[in-house]
Amino acid sequence: MTGRLLRYPLILNLAGVAALAMFLPCIHALAREDHHVARSFGYSGLLGIAAIAMIAVAMSGRRRRVESDLNNLLSLFLALSALPLFLAVPFHEALGTTRFLNAYFEMVSALTTTGATLFDTPGRLTETLHLWRGLVGWLGGLLIWIAASAVLAPLNLGGFEVTATAEPGQGDTRLDRFERANASKRIEQITATLAPVYAGLTLLLWILLVVGGERSFVAFIHAMSTMATSGISPVGGLSGGSGGFGAELAIFVFLLFALSRLTFSSDTLTSARPGFYNDPEFRLGVMLVVGVPLLLFARHWIAAYDVDSVENLETAARALWGGAFTVLSFLSTTGFESADWTAARDWSGLGTPGLILLGLSLVGGGVATTAGGVKLLRVYALYLNGRREMERLVHPSSVSRAGPRSRRIRRQGAFIAWIFFMLFALSLALVTVVMAALGQGFQEAIVLAISALSTTGPLTVVVGEDPLRLADIGAAAKLVYCAAMIVGRLETLAIIALLNPALWRD
Repeated sequence: MTGRLLRYPLILNLAGVAALAMFLPCIHALAREDHHVARSFGYSGLLGIAAIAMIAVAMSGRRRRVESDLNNLLSLFLALSALPLFLAVPFHEALGTTRFLNAYFEMVSALTTTGATLFDTPGRLTETLHLWRGLVGWLGGLLIWIAASAVLAPLNLGGFEVTATAEPGQGDTRLDRFERANASKRIEQITATLAPVYAGLTLLLWILLVVGGERSFVAFIHAMSTMATSGISPVGGLSGGSGGFGAELAIFVFLLFALSRLTFSSDTLTSARPGFYNDPEFRLGVMLVVGVPLLLFARHWIAAYDVDSVENLETAARALWGGAFTVLSFLSTTGFESADWTAARDWSGLGTPGLILLGLSLVGGGVATTAGGVKLLRVYALYLNGRREMERLVHPSSVSRAGPRSRRIRRQGAFIAWIFFMLFALSLALVTVVMAALGQGFQEAIVLAISALSTTGPLTVVVGEDPLRLADIGAAAKLVYCAAMIVGRLETLAIIALLNPALWRD
């Protein structure tokens, strides 16, 4: 059955999954006796399944074509840009008091795991609509997990180009002598492997949050948002929940999965030594999670320090925890703010350390995870290259002790990483200029551009002195923000790979 479904284009299968997912909020609305919302999701799901079935029947008589990796990359691009049009239909019909553009914006934000929202007024959305936002974000995270191995890795994109021997957007020529599984078979195998892990971790986190005292519905949304690093919350963040420190601790542990895929897999190993302890991404991420809060904590002693007391010790502990949790949250591009983040800011003496959060979001998490940003592996490649160049300044005739794999990352990998950095910088500059031309101030345009390209929507709320309300920006600015979210999620190199003539030759 699965094999027959995978004969159809990937975008058609993804649309079918989206249509089936609409029945979960339909059931939730029926349980709450909200019949208008239930009809909106139920009818949209039924009409979607009917339309997809008719398209499948119409395509069944065609000669079967083997889906290539570039075709699946195109389907992934369409899933992030066109599929939200379908996802926005029940949201728009159920809410009934907003334009379709706003509903489309909300679905693009959720599917790309950005988490930016136009509906930040408490009570504007019902619980069912919050459930739909969280579910779409969760499915978007699963899509990125699967696409990283099934679509991006064979094309040496999404961070894999740093350690690969082939050029980005092309297969590895060393494997041409072997017969590799076709794209559809690979998607089937990777989905069967990763989907149970993703769902199991979400279920486990949900149980831990409920045990910690969080309300079941809020815990479910926060569990999905944590695994997808979307930062979607029905109560305005963790501070609006009732889980307290226990909920933050559980989320903190599960956010570590966004630093390196080696915590549950070995398909992105970058060294000959196994284990996530030896993984450079994980070590670099932990160093940032430990180092940045300690710097904020140490800054306290620049100002006057009161007499020692139990109250000061408690405040110090809260400040250290609030800094560590928030740093990991924004490094993983989730955007959850700790309830003790205010204590961390007061302790350090910084009113709003927004530049630090912007920098962490730009760095991002690990390769082949749901985190966005530039990725830790690219930062590590540039670090290796910079360290070697400094050694050569001191000893020009020195010979590196690194092995062939480390030399590959330090040379070709750093070169590709630098190209990506330049493309990212150009994208950031372009989005900033366009946003400024559409009426946004320079600071607001910078925040909007970084939050979209790094897929960290909560940056718009926590970076500035006053929250930036996305509902106040114009229609053109919203469309630009949607485009930036898609570019940030799929990455510039992957979009350039779509211009490959092999994709359009047939």
